[in-house]
Amino acid sequence: MKYNIFAKALVGSALLLGSCDTLDYVDPTHLSNDTYWLLESHAQSATTGVYTLVKSNWAFGLEFMFDQISDLTFSTTTIYGNIARGTSFSSTEGACLNHWQYVYQVIHSANTAIRNISAMDDALFKERGKNTYLAEMRMLRAFSYFELMRLWGDVPYYDESCDVSVEYKTLNNPREAAATVRSKILEDLDFAVANLPVSWASNQYGRVTKGAAVALRGKVYLYNNEFAKAAADFEDVIYNKTAEYGYALHKDYNELFRIYNGMRSPEMIFSLQSIDGNTAGYGMDLCTYLGNKGTMRNIASNCVVPSNEMMELYEFPDGKPFDWERVDEYSSKPGAYFKGWTSMTPADREKLFQVQLDDAGKFIEFYFDTDTTKIVDVYRNRDPRCNLNIIAPYAQYLGSPDKSLPGIMIHVVTNGKGGAPYQTQGFIYNSEGWKSYFCRKWIPTGNLDGYWGEYNRTPYEFPFIRLGDVVLMLSECYNEMGELDKAIVEFNKIRARVNMPGLNNGDAWMQVSSKDEMTKRIQDERGRELCLEGHRYFDLKRWGIYGDVMKDAIDIFGNTVFTRTYDPRMELWPVSPYEIERSPALTQNPGW
Repeated sequence: MKYNIFAKALVGSALLLGSCDTLDYVDPTHLSNDTYWLLESHAQSATTGVYTLVKSNWAFGLEFMFDQISDLTFSTTTIYGNIARGTSFSSTEGACLNHWQYVYQVIHSANTAIRNISAMDDALFKERGKNTYLAEMRMLRAFSYFELMRLWGDVPYYDESCDVSVEYKTLNNPREAAATVRSKILEDLDFAVANLPVSWASNQYGRVTKGAAVALRGKVYLYNNEFAKAAADFEDVIYNKTAEYGYALHKDYNELFRIYNGMRSPEMIFSLQSIDGNTAGYGMDLCTYLGNKGTMRNIASNCVVPSNEMMELYEFPDGKPFDWERVDEYSSKPGAYFKGWTSMTPADREKLFQVQLDDAGKFIEFYFDTDTTKIVDVYRNRDPRCNLNIIAPYAQYLGSPDKSLPGIMIHVVTNGKGGAPYQTQGFIYNSEGWKSYFCRKWIPTGNLDGYWGEYNRTPYEFPFIRLGDVVLMLSECYNEMGELDKAIVEFNKIRARVNMPGLNNGDAWMQVSSKDEMTKRIQDERGRELCLEGHRYFDLKRWGIYGDVMKDAIDIFGNTVFTRTYDPRMELWPVSPYEIERSPALTQNPGW
C-alpha cells in the first residue's frame, strides 16, 4: 500500500478526510485555546492544516528543484539557479531565506498541534488514539528538521514548549549542534514508528504511516554513516520484518511518475499527492520549472533541462557505458555518422543535427546531411529510462501547447535560417537559445483527458521517499558494511524492472568485485533512477564529491552555456542576514 502526504486537504468524502469535514482545515498557530482544542475533530482539522503547509512551494512543494543544484540539470536563475552557478550565490539569496522560513512554519505549526493535543482529555478521542495524532505531527517535525540540517547543519531547535503565537517577536534560540538536532529527530521518529498505523482507511488516505517513519529514520541514520542501523530500517520496509507494509516496485517505471486522479502505487512510501489540475492550489508546479513550451503554454525560460552528464549516465541495452564512438554498434542504420565525435568541434557536431524550417516556421524544409533516424537511435537504443526521463532531439512528445486538443510535437534543432520554431506549429525548442535536452519525466502528455488544464497545476503524485530509493539505499548500506553480494542483490532489483542487465551476470563489463567499484555503480544508478526527484544534490554532498562533479554547463554539442564556480563554503547554505538581524543569537556558517 502507499502512504503519503496529501497535497490539499479535505476535498470531497473520498479524499483525505471524510465529507463531514470538507474544507474544515486550519493552521494550528492561528487557533484560540478558548474556542478550539475541545473535540477530536479539532485535532483532526488542525493536523490536516500542517499537511497543507508541507505542500507549500517554499516548504516542500518544490523539492524536485534541488536537482537544479546538481550535475543532472542546468537552467537559468530560476529558484536555485544562483546557487547552482555559484558565481551569484550570496548570503542574501532569496531561496535560502524563503526555504528556511517556510520549513520553520511547518515546524511551529506542528509544535502548536503537539502542545495542544497533548493537553486534551484522552476521553475525547473516539476515532483514534491521541498518540496517533501526536505521531503524525512528530513525523512531520522530524522531516522538517532533517531538511534544515541537510542544508544548514546546525540550526535553532524549537519544540512544542515554544508557543509561537506568544513568542513570535522574541524567537531567539541559538543554533543547536547538528548532532543534537539529529538526536531529537530520531526521538520523534521512534515515537512515530511506535504509534503510527501501518495503513489507513481509504477515506484517510494520505496520512503518514509507520512505514514512512521507519524509512525516514533509516535515511537519517544513512546520512550519519550509521549503516547497520540504516540497513535494519530499510530491511524492515522492504522485507516486512515487523509489519506487513505491502510495498512493491511499481511494474511500469514510466507510469510511476504519472499517478493521478485516484490512481495508487505500492511503491510510494512518503509523498505529496495532488488533485485536479484545473483548480488553483491543487496541483504541483512541476511543469512550471521542468516543462517545455508545449506544456500548457509554459514559459520555457524558466525550464530546468537535463545535462549531458544526465543523458550519458544511461547505458547501452547490454549495460556497456554510453560512448559516442560506439553508437553504430546499436544503430538500425550502421555507418560512420558519429565517428570521431569526441574530437569534433561543437560546431561540427551541431551540423549533424541541424535542419532548416520554411520561412513560416511550420515545416522542416531542408535536412542537409542530418540523419534523424540515426539521431533517434542514439537515444532509443539505451537504458529505457533514458527516453522515459529525457526528450531528445527528434523525439516526439504529445503536448498541449495552447490548452486545446493535444498534438504531436518534435524536439527540433534548427540552423537559424528559415522561420522560427513555435510550439503551436508542432516544435519543441528552447527559448533561451540553448541546444538542450528537455525533461520528459513528470511532464504530462496531452491534457490527461481533461484532468489537467494549467501548467502550474500538474496533478501528479510526487514521492519524498519511494521503495526504489529505499532499495538503493539498502544496497549502499550493505556495500559500506562489506556485504557486496547482498548489495548486488538489491541493486539488481532496480535494473530488472527496466530490463537492464544486472551486475555479475557473466558479462565482463558487468563484473563488480570491490567496494569502490560498487560505490561508483550505486552513485550512477541513483542518478539514473531518481533523477528529477531532488535527491542528487544531497547525495553528492554526503558522498563528498559535490565539488568534483559540478562542471560548467554545456549543451548537447559541447558549447558552454554558463560557468559554474564551486567553493567549499557552499556545502552549507548561509543563514540569511535578515534572520540574523531578527535573532541576534544566530551565527553565520563558515565563509559567509
